[in-house]
Amino acid sequence: MKKVILVLLIITFISCNSNKKDDVVSANESVKDTTKSVVSGPVPNVIMTKEYVYQMGKQMYFWGWPLVNMHNRVLVMRKVPEPGLNGGAVPVAPVNHLCMTSDYITPAERYVACPNQDVVYGFGIMQLNESPVVVQVPDFGDRFWVVQLGNQRTDGIAKLGAMYGSKKGFYLIVGPGWNGKVPDGITEVFHSDTNLAFVIPRAFLNNTPEDRKAIQPVINQLMAYPLNEYDGKVKTKEWAKIPSFPDPNKSEGGKEVAFVIPEKFFAELPSILQEVPAFKGEESMYASFNSVLDAVKKDSTLMPVLTKAAIDAEKELIEPFRQFKNVGVPVGNYWNTTKNGAAFGTDYLSRTSAARANIFVNQPQETIYYNQDLDGKGAELNGKSNYTITFPKDLIPKVKGFWSLTVYDHNHFFFINDAKIYSLGTKNKNLKYNQDGSLTLYFQNEKPSGDKANNWLPVPKDKFGLLLRSYWPEESMLKGYTPPPLVKG
Repeated sequence: MKKVILVLLIITFISCNSNKKDDVVSANESVKDTTKSVVSGPVPNVIMTKEYVYQMGKQMYFWGWPLVNMHNRVLVMRKVPEPGLNGGAVPVAPVNHLCMTSDYITPAERYVACPNQDVVYGFGIMQLNESPVVVQVPDFGDRFWVVQLGNQRTDGIAKLGAMYGSKKGFYLIVGPGWNGKVPDGITEVFHSDTNLAFVIPRAFLNNTPEDRKAIQPVINQLMAYPLNEYDGKVKTKEWAKIPSFPDPNKSEGGKEVAFVIPEKFFAELPSILQEVPAFKGEESMYASFNSVLDAVKKDSTLMPVLTKAAIDAEKELIEPFRQFKNVGVPVGNYWNTTKNGAAFGTDYLSRTSAARANIFVNQPQETIYYNQDLDGKGAELNGKSNYTITFPKDLIPKVKGFWSLTVYDHNHFFFINDAKIYSLGTKNKNLKYNQDGSLTLYFQNEKPSGDKANNWLPVPKDKFGLLLRSYWPEESMLKGYTPPPLVKG
């Protein structure tokens, strides 16, 4: 535990100092000259003890986990022949293209933790060094929508959605250093600071046959493709008729498909350090990481040390984020939230914890997430008991988009149940409100009687967690909000 704390302190120290403003110096010119001078980095060929390499290895693993995760998702897309559903569940597409679902994502999905059944999803991976990418956005009318664009660090690189007043059009995504000509008809250009980027459209879907039908012609115009395929004309794809592929990637024990393998991590990290440019202030950290990797090249006995560091870091540092109680900022009643989703910068703790618990979170003005796996007294949620949550009228999430509350098993995936109920919220038009306008939801394994069944969320017979989403939150929620506690009984 002391070693874990030491690694996190090192990470925190680097994070804080990378954002720290330059100290004010005196008028003494020699002092000014000193602050402007180049600070030397690690000395080549310096002796490194195995203990030092081990501790640095854990820090490198923690920092690099989200970036390696993204790097390896590209490898899946490289094998995809055309847009379709992996295992009949997960939208996949060749690199620099997009695939959409035409309905809620299926409960069997195991590629991205904490999915929701409130939207139709899309997903695509871009390699912008191969080509800029055009994202074609339709007219969504009054329907809530957001197209998330992010870089290899999982930070957002664009503002594109209903909350920004974005319009129908063609949006161009370009990589670092691109200076090509922007074709006529492009609505806006977004720049990514990494060549690897991703696109995830989300469009709200009411849980009705009528809305399922109404959304099809809209999402059929939601596309992404390389710039050389752009001709200024709207392209369409009937997403309801895309093929399914056998899924070569298997989930172990119901967990998320592993995109970071500890035993392979340090063979992959050198590529990541080349792919992801250092932030200003990160140069010394990159130099330290590279000095360790250089030492390992020269001394083969050090690679097993790094491998052990990766294995231990996965268990001691990454695995605890599978529990919501270890993720985010407490806001009261044992709920936590992510304050800087998709805008992590040098907050390595928040980035990595989010990547393990709920990768591809939106920016706060797009979505605020509240998560927990404890009741109002701090005890673990367990389906052997029944629970309720009551939102007073003024605490029902205030949103311009939608809100929902979803149940997840201990691996942060849907609890598959016969009732096929996975979340409750805006999409549910049959919720029963109390006479005073408050709303009580019921969490239990067995279906309750009477009107309570309309407000029921099935839970497993063991540990579970909850995630409350507020899409396009109103200003009052952005300033601070505490969901009510879960009450056992």
